[in-house]
Amino acid sequence: RGPVLESIVGRTIRQVEQSQEPVRIVGLSATLPNYVDVATFLRVKPETGLFFFDNSFRPVPLQQQFIGVSEKNQLKKLKLVESICYEKVLEQRRAGNQVLIFCHSRAECANTAKALRDLAEEKDEMDMFVKPESASREILEEEKESVKNPALQDVIGHGFGIHHAGLAKADRELVEDLFADKHMQVLVCTATLAWGVNLPAHTVIIKGTQMYNPEEGRWVELSPLDIMQMLGRAGRPQFDSEGEGIIITNHDDLQYYLSLMNLQLPVESQLVKVLPNHLNAEVVLGTVQSIDEAVDWLAYSYLYVRMLKSPEVYHCSTADDPDLKAFRRRLVHSAACMLEKSHLVRYDRKSGALQSTPMGKVSSHFYIDHESMKVYHQHLKPNMNDIELLRLFSLSGEFKQLIVRADEKLELAKLAAKVPIPVKESVEEKTAKVNILLQGYISKLKLEGFALLADMVHVQQSAGRIMRCLFEIAMNRGWCSLAKLCLSFAKCVQLRVWKSQSPLRQFKNVPEIVARKLERKDIPWERYVDLKPADLGELVGAPKMGRTLHTLVSQFPRLELQATVQPITRSMLKVELTITPDFTWDEKIHDYAQLFHIMVEDCDQTQLLHKETFTLRVDTADIQHFVTFSVPVLEPLPPNYFIRVVSDRWMHSEAVTPVSFKNLILPSKLLPPTPLLDLQPLPVSALGNKGIMSLYPFPTFNPIQTQAFHALYETDANVLVCAPAGSGKTALAEFAILRALGKSSKAKMCYVVSKKEAAKRVAEDWRARFGKVGVTTASLTGDSAEDKKTMKGDANVIVCFTEHFDNMSRLKPMQRVIAGLALVVFDELHLLGGVG
Repeated sequence: RGPVLESIVGRTIRQVEQSQEPVRIVGLSATLPNYVDVATFLRVKPETGLFFFDNSFRPVPLQQQFIGVSEKNQLKKLKLVESICYEKVLEQRRAGNQVLIFCHSRAECANTAKALRDLAEEKDEMDMFVKPESASREILEEEKESVKNPALQDVIGHGFGIHHAGLAKADRELVEDLFADKHMQVLVCTATLAWGVNLPAHTVIIKGTQMYNPEEGRWVELSPLDIMQMLGRAGRPQFDSEGEGIIITNHDDLQYYLSLMNLQLPVESQLVKVLPNHLNAEVVLGTVQSIDEAVDWLAYSYLYVRMLKSPEVYHCSTADDPDLKAFRRRLVHSAACMLEKSHLVRYDRKSGALQSTPMGKVSSHFYIDHESMKVYHQHLKPNMNDIELLRLFSLSGEFKQLIVRADEKLELAKLAAKVPIPVKESVEEKTAKVNILLQGYISKLKLEGFALLADMVHVQQSAGRIMRCLFEIAMNRGWCSLAKLCLSFAKCVQLRVWKSQSPLRQFKNVPEIVARKLERKDIPWERYVDLKPADLGELVGAPKMGRTLHTLVSQFPRLELQATVQPITRSMLKVELTITPDFTWDEKIHDYAQLFHIMVEDCDQTQLLHKETFTLRVDTADIQHFVTFSVPVLEPLPPNYFIRVVSDRWMHSEAVTPVSFKNLILPSKLLPPTPLLDLQPLPVSALGNKGIMSLYPFPTFNPIQTQAFHALYETDANVLVCAPAGSGKTALAEFAILRALGKSSKAKMCYVVSKKEAAKRVAEDWRARFGKVGVTTASLTGDSAEDKKTMKGDANVIVCFTEHFDNMSRLKPMQRVIAGLALVVFDELHLLGGVG
């Protein structure tokens, strides 16, 4: 969270300074020792905008206790901590106070509540938690019947509660209401209650300060922020004159928490650890295009503020480098080198230029680590099967910290025998564990070990992003079969349904027993649409389910396709695809829109020739849709292509139609060049304006310029000029620009070129020459805020690099500006076939 927060705040401040469009920033925080550093980072003026209130300003003063446990034997330590916790709870109950106990796993919540209940029964002190004949006892016993969670049902009647994200919503709300109304005296919960629910108590007990972090694959100390948030729940302003916070931790960690609570530990930046990923995001956005700009970007970070304040912490020195410019340059150079090795950026070491690649854009879009992208680049192959794909998934950098513990091997071996896709590696290998946990999650297998369950959650949280990332990479590379496989796995993770299972499992109201009966029947899914309600009821042996199943089959997204082709040239076909929805739309199931991927495949269904997305909306779900696009013609001419339309969300929702080339007649192979006519060289005076004539220091135009002059300077028709280098094509572009300016002095035009160096050279030339005749020239830089201003400004001619124009054309506010352009000149069109 920290580096992301640091990055977006820094980006906002930098854009404000560059665009001169003010954005007000208000920062809110718990008390922290180096608040002045954070104020400097936010560009807050200390004398007018900085407010720091320490703990003495709390609405309810907080009394703190720190208890260190020195016992090393884990079993004895657990019993000792539970005993201490019970004594502290009992002490508070004697004073009539409610208690919140924070644990760090769902299982620990249930175990702690049960242990406290058992200790109270053992010591015959149950009446301290709920009076035998009280109204609260009757209410708790009554509500007990409606509780769904067995662990909560076991303890709620005794005045103890459990609260965590794993409970049903009704159970969570019931516990919150009972505790708020003082019917429940002790609530054992996870940190989600501290962050998400405003439910204070007189006393807060933090039972242990270590939690399992699956990203690091080990137990780590709670973050200062979590501790502060939990203790913030102690003391109720309207009821208590003081609150009490009790931290039970290891004896060795006492000093750390004492320092933390006394505000002696400054908040440090964590940006360096993930600097390559954040630099890649800035390069993709276009806000950083060179090493110099990256050095400047780093000066807007909290990292820079802390490096200046405490250089020794970050292993740098301000003695010879007072503004740390050289150190910042080394940092961004190292990050750029890592990104280049991962194929996310192109880094020109001479000029310092940084340019994003398709891989870099995918990485930034899906928040994938640069090390993972390097692995994918090395190991992705066009014809991978599901075993190979899952192994590659397991190699992702997101899981590098996971380890296989000795006590997990037996359970992993049992799970490996249950998952559908074979795992070739030994369960002692980390990759096997990741693979098994992903398949276990999709298969909805139950796990026993808490750490293993936490690891599964970590794998599942990253799986959807990673599979979508692999799908985009495969699409960009034109690998058809791999793209379909990756999309299929992305949907498996999202829906927790295997492709071999019944598609009706994607609906929530299909009972498990019915789904299993359908899976045992050897009937292709395509035939279900022809079955009547009675047939479906008979199929599952439940006639009453027939109508429900028939309704669900009719609501399953199904499309009908028709395609017509027309040759444009010998190497290009125009395709018109007709898409007809053939299902019943239900907003509760389909929402307001459904996304589909259109893929054009070669006759072997291995190469992807065209890709685009199609969105079906609720208001147009009952009409035909027409999609037109162009596809290349392969040599030699294949017998057919396949057009496939695949749902982005629904398994088995896809339609395929073949496009036959049997009767296709293509134009002749090579068109003859335009004959160069024997014309009298056209004098510069043909421009008809002395000021414009002064732009050209020669008396006549060359033969190519002479022949194309009329089409460009006297008409408004679209023109394509193909000629060798050095033929004076830039002058032809100038004819079209001068034509537009002759019609309106306020005309706005864009000159788009595929090389940055060429764009820079043309812009400098036109500024010097066109400026003499009152024509203003501007350039796009790649900075979104600056480029928006340029596009909306008064410049007549805007010179831009292809990528910058593409970025602008995708922005909705800019579409009206682009639609109003009088002229767009695309130079270097011979690069159309390039892959970069």
